[in-house]
Amino acid sequence: MSLPPVFYYYFRLPLPYTNALALQEKLHAIQLLQRKSNSHKDILLLLQHRPVYTAGRRQTEPSVRDERIRLTGIGADFVTTTRGGELTYHGPGQIVGYPLIDLSRYSPTMGARDYVCRMQKMLELHLKEAHSITPIPSEHTGVFLDPITKIGSIGVQVRHRLTSHGFSLNITREPIPWFDRIVACGLVGVKAGSVESVKHQLVRVEDEIPGLARRFGRLYGRDVVPLNPEDEGEIGEAIAAIEDEATRAGPWLTAPTPQ
Repeated sequence: MSLPPVFYYYFRLPLPYTNALALQEKLHAIQLLQRKSNSHKDILLLLQHRPVYTAGRRQTEPSVRDERIRLTGIGADFVTTTRGGELTYHGPGQIVGYPLIDLSRYSPTMGARDYVCRMQKMLELHLKEAHSITPIPSEHTGVFLDPITKIGSIGVQVRHRLTSHGFSLNITREPIPWFDRIVACGLVGVKAGSVESVKHQLVRVEDEIPGLARRFGRLYGRDVVPLNPEDEGEIGEAIAAIEDEATRAGPWLTAPTPQ
């Protein structure tokens, strides 16, 4: 029995993190309800965020309080999340992917380890095929250009066999000064890299989306097709609402000056 397609949607304006988090929660609830009749859709959200630092679910408020004060002081948002991993950054120039996938559709049910492994291979494949960039193996989760340069991150959550959160991939140089303000993912001595910094030429985020969606399909054994919000009822209304919020939010902050 063939698996149904994954529907993907790309948001053209950077989204506030809390709004995107609320959207994931809403779509998760819709999937959980519709799964009773096997009518739920698997969805891949592709987007950029407005500048935000996020902490993982194992980091307590006392442990991140000083960082919250320092980082919001330079103008970024700060949010503690339910994903795995530690402190990291999201913002313009970085593709973020939130797959909302029912792992029980696979036979046998895909485990979390397999799910994350395929995600990492998907990011590595995209870099190789789209940009002739070959990442190196690492003992750490994520994608590395060399032992001290990280270009992609992964932090997921699985509830009721439904996934949320996901991956990020630095495309332009814009995220790098923001990353320089933190020890990202708890990795001391590791810095952020980007496709632009390797290729020494301008790269547009929107040009990456079709190829990334195709490679997601290849690694997860699915057809991946565009989602049209106008055809999707409650799901489409939720997507349209968050796009309106992104428009009303106006311009976002530029990168901080080097320390």
